[in-house]
Amino acid sequence: MTRVDPRATVSPRARLGAEVQVGAYAYVGDEVELGDGCIVHPHATLLGPARFGRRNVFYPYCAIGADPQDLKYRGERTELEAGDENQFREFVTVNRGTAGGGGVTRLGSHNLLMAYAHVAHDCQIGNHVVLVNGATLAGHVVVEDYATVGAFCPVHQFCRIGRYAYIAAHTVITQDVLPFSLVVAPRQTRCYGVNRIGLERHGFSPERIRRIEQAYRLLLRSGLNTTQAIERMRQTLADSEDALELIQFIETSERGVVRRTPG
Repeated sequence: MTRVDPRATVSPRARLGAEVQVGAYAYVGDEVELGDGCIVHPHATLLGPARFGRRNVFYPYCAIGADPQDLKYRGERTELEAGDENQFREFVTVNRGTAGGGGVTRLGSHNLLMAYAHVAHDCQIGNHVVLVNGATLAGHVVVEDYATVGAFCPVHQFCRIGRYAYIAAHTVITQDVLPFSLVVAPRQTRCYGVNRIGLERHGFSPERIRRIEQAYRLLLRSGLNTTQAIERMRQTLADSEDALELIQFIETSERGVVRRTPG
């Protein structure tokens, strides 16, 4: 049931699962593994070593699995791994890892990479992540589940974006972005509190959101410094797993977190 257009190029060293479709002028290179039901649209380019799970869709002119854009790269074997049901839209680029960064770029499942988004070497992306048009991740970036990176947002290397965070368009990210947060940068990158709409869409209860908002009020609007705010959270929100996740995220941040509030 696998269908390969006669005008496509598929390496004999590639492995295609059942019901894979490869369109005209697409290129599937050496050591590319496509799981069942993947669709490679015309003019898409897939390079290996790379492994993809089931039902991934590659749109025209995307280039997935190319060499890392790192001057230290000398042709050593590195890889790309992706889970199931990801969408790589037009002109998306995803690079393999580097030896210095662990050797593997990873994407989970159910991610949407919109047109012209870029994922650099050694990035680690979770599940249900959205990279909006032109979003650009530098090397070694971690994006946790359900996060959204807005249009034309550059993310500095080694930064981490927490779960359910929403980064608005054109926001420059040079520090870690807190879980559940809404980050906007009209002129200066600021944290505007909780991404309430996004959390509601993902089924968070009103009480759960209220507890997250309590944590953010302590962090952003109480006048306490970060250490004092964390201690107050531990005293008053110890029963909230989300607040504990927020604390753990702050305490393990290596670049500091986006904390400045409007005003």
